[in-house]
Amino acid sequence: MQLALARLSEHLAKGPRALYTLHGDEPLLMQEALDAIRAAIRTGTGDASAVERAVYTVQGAHFDWSAVLAAGQSLSLFAVQQIVEIRIPSGKPGKEGSAALQHIAENAAANAGAFTLVTLPRLDRQTKSSAWFAALEGGGVAIQIDPVERAALPQWIAQRLAAQGQRAQAGEAGSRTLQFFADRVEGNLLAAHQEIAKLGLLYPAGELTQQQIEDAVLNVARYDVFKLSEAVLAGQRARAERMLDGLQAEGEPEVLVHYALAEDIRAIKRIKDALASGKPLPMALREARVWGQRERLLERALPRITDTQAASLLAAAHTVDGIVKGLPSPGWPSDPWQALARLAQSLCAACGGR
Repeated sequence: MQLALARLSEHLAKGPRALYTLHGDEPLLMQEALDAIRAAIRTGTGDASAVERAVYTVQGAHFDWSAVLAAGQSLSLFAVQQIVEIRIPSGKPGKEGSAALQHIAENAAANAGAFTLVTLPRLDRQTKSSAWFAALEGGGVAIQIDPVERAALPQWIAQRLAAQGQRAQAGEAGSRTLQFFADRVEGNLLAAHQEIAKLGLLYPAGELTQQQIEDAVLNVARYDVFKLSEAVLAGQRARAERMLDGLQAEGEPEVLVHYALAEDIRAIKRIKDALASGKPLPMALREARVWGQRERLLERALPRITDTQAASLLAAAHTVDGIVKGLPSPGWPSDPWQALARLAQSLCAACGGR
């Protein structure tokens, strides 16, 4: 069965299941979910020391799955229950691993006292359709760990503050403060969690002023080229400019930043061409391999972008590709980051930038 992360606490209150599969790329939320499941298992025993825990990290094509299969079959002399954690950082268990995971899923409920937790990175549609993932999902509980979207980050921060008895000021002042907080921790929930905890240590429960939050919260943003893509497609000029500055300061390769921007521009051109040939938008998006948040942003932006703009953006992306590789172009900045900024702002404008 599939379970939304927000319903995990409610689910665990009824008792943990024998098999959980968690997949996603948000470390803090993944860790908190795993901690909650482990705690529920230990609470059920009445004696946390009577729970064994074995952790297996699947790496390479020659990983020994026999040890994993044997792990949940027998308990030690002093153990009442056992937690077997299978970590697959690549998201690809391989042929032998696929068979092993299907066996584990089919027999999960048969091994009394044994609990299996499988952790995976964010999965694409093809992997979610695989036999081994379907078996895990059908034999236990599957939880997708999605990142907190930028627009939802201020509210997420407010909820975390409320959990420790604190809150931002009411009204517009509080909204600005939460936006400031979100700007400083963008893309880094672990850092946000640490900053929230620090506020709990520095100040008593109750209302926090803007000055208190600004004095305490560090600039711990972890800028991400793919979050830059979201900002640009949303037409968020100031945010895109800030993220480019952050990526440059963090030493992100110019070629990778260009790839993210150019990939969006190529997708726009392919979709516009598909629409011009009579294909419906859902089919055009699917053929361009666009989904998730990027799909929603492009659906909003595409009606604003003319065919001429799409062609112009594609030509500009080609020019900037040369600049980041050391080939100057007349009429363009010779500095790669300035050229990238100009390309990003052009795409922002085409997408209805503000």
